[in-house]
Amino acid sequence: MGLSATHLLLLLVVVVLLFGRNKISDLMGDVAKGIKSFKKGLSEDEPTAPVDPKVIDNSAAAQAAERDRSKAG
Repeated sequence: MGLSATHLLLLLVVVVLLFGRNKISDLMGDVAKGIKSFKKGLSEDEPTAPVDPKVIDNSAAAQAAERDRSKAG
C-alpha cells in the first residue's frame, strides 16, 4: 500500500491550505539562502594569522620542560 499520485496531490493541497503559499515560498527562499551561504563558507579559504616564531619556540621549550619534570618525578 504505497503512496499514489492522488495521495500525494491531496497531501500537497492540505499542506498549502494549512500553511499558505506565501509561507511555503518564504521557507523555500530561506532554505535556498542557507544552502548558498553554506556553499560560500565551504569555498572560502580562511586567512591564517601570522605566527610569531618566539611563541612557537616558547611552547616547544615548555613542552620539553614538562617532559623533563614528568621523567624526573
